[in-house]
Amino acid sequence: MRFRLDESTDVRVAHYLSSLGDEVKVVAWDYQQALPDHQVLSLAYQEQRILLTNDKDFGELIFVRGQPFFGVILFRLGSLELAPLVSRLSYVLEHHSDQLQQFLVVTPQRVRVRTR
Repeated sequence: MRFRLDESTDVRVAHYLSSLGDEVKVVAWDYQQALPDHQVLSLAYQEQRILLTNDKDFGELIFVRGQPFFGVILFRLGSLELAPLVSRLSYVLEHHSDQLQQFLVVTPQRVRVRTR
C-alpha cells in the first residue's frame, strides 16, 4: 500500500508501515515548510496515496468543499502516544483493508467509514 503522512501524524508511524512493506512518504520529510491542508490532500490524491492524519480539517475539505481524495485515515484517539496509534492502525489495516479508499475516522472504540 502507499501512504502519505500529514505533519500532524507521528513520523514513527512511517517506520512501522515501512516495516510492513508499505511505501510511505512524509510531508515533514519531503517539504521544508508546512503545507496547507488542501495542498497535502491534493498531493496525496495525485500520488494515489492514503493520507494519515490527526487533523479533522480534512473532513471539511472533502465533504464540504468537495476536494477529491484517494483515501484518508483520520485518527481521533485523544492520545499522542505511539502504541495506541500503531495498535489502531494495525486494526484498520487488518479489518478495513477493502475500505482504505474511503474516509475512515478511527477512535479508540470504533472505526467509522464515511463514503464519498
